Amino acid sequence: MVMWDRIKQQAEQILGTEFRRERIPAAKWNRSAEDDAGKSRVIEDRYYFFLYKDGGHVQAVSVDEPLLTPNEKQLIELMLEAYRMQEKRSAPQVHSEDERKSHQIRSWIAQQLEQGITDAELPDSLAANFALYAPKIPLLVYGDYSDQRKATYQDLKKLLVHFFDGEIVLIPLLDKEWLVLGPESLLQEGGEGEEETAEDMLASLGDALHEMLVTEWVGECQIAVDYPMQPAKSLLASVSKLREAMTLGRTYHVADNIHMPWRLQLEKLLHPIGEEQKQLFLERVLKRMDLLKDAEMMTTLEQFIALDCSVSETAKKLFIHRNTLLYRLDKFKQETGLDVRTFHHALLVHVALLLYKVTKRA
Repeated sequence: MVMWDRIKQQAEQILGTEFRRERIPAAKWNRSAEDDAGKSRVIEDRYYFFLYKDGGHVQAVSVDEPLLTPNEKQLIELMLEAYRMQEKRSAPQVHSEDERKSHQIRSWIAQQLEQGITDAELPDSLAANFALYAPKIPLLVYGDYSDQRKATYQDLKKLLVHFFDGEIVLIPLLDKEWLVLGPESLLQEGGEGEEETAEDMLASLGDALHEMLVTEWVGECQIAVDYPMQPAKSLLASVSKLREAMTLGRTYHVADNIHMPWRLQLEKLLHPIGEEQKQLFLERVLKRMDLLKDAEMMTTLEQFIALDCSVSETAKKLFIHRNTLLYRLDKFKQETGLDVRTFHHALLVHVALLLYKVTKRA
């Protein structure tokens, strides 16, 4: 993913034209032309350069169609093809029977998602390879390491077996993306004392895994984790759900490294809304958009809402006096007419904060 972003930047520098990274549903892509699905094409007055297939979508970069000459289009195509050839030459080699079996599952997942299928059961011939009939905890790991650093299957598998203190299933998906299936028994090994919920234990597992990988692997990474499922029946659906959580988490909570579907329900609801509608909502609700450019005010509102609108808990979290917090909340109320100490206004501000994070980066 980093490699393709670098290509986009290079194309912009060479041609002096702004390109846009886009993820297009495969059905829409295929409707736009009758020829090879891997070829670039014009869609709605924009010229789309094909990068690669991503499950049931196509990753592409686009530019206003009239801005490029035929020679410039050919130059970009040649550059993309050169990078594809380089990527093929650097593809990881399979070194063990265990890795070969995992690559078979990887290929099956990719084939199903390319066809838009998300609910197929894993064939018995593949499920039997790793006895995927018992419940497993699914975790999706995306490595934020540079293209120069290589993460091998064997190295990651060794780390994970040590971390989980037992056998796990590791499936490489896309470049830098790995699916990990851990034992469900981890949820039955909670500590003594106060009883933890399954959500708390899964969040703790994600945090511990992230800390280990950052220290022992190749640097920073992102992790999505979900409830245990039976891989033979739900592996494909689980991959789709984890990828969605990863996308939503990285879009709306850029400071977080652990992403869980049950914490992203509102974000899932908001994500399909068009950019224009998001902007209109912000202008209607906040009135004073410049207030959110104040980092102190932004942090105060986020923490207050995250802590269930508790004045005392928020003041402790921010290391400020209670009266200082109340002063900031009153100031926000005077400027916007929104009192976040009431449920209705707190909900409006919560939605506005989520949308603001997206629109300010657009």
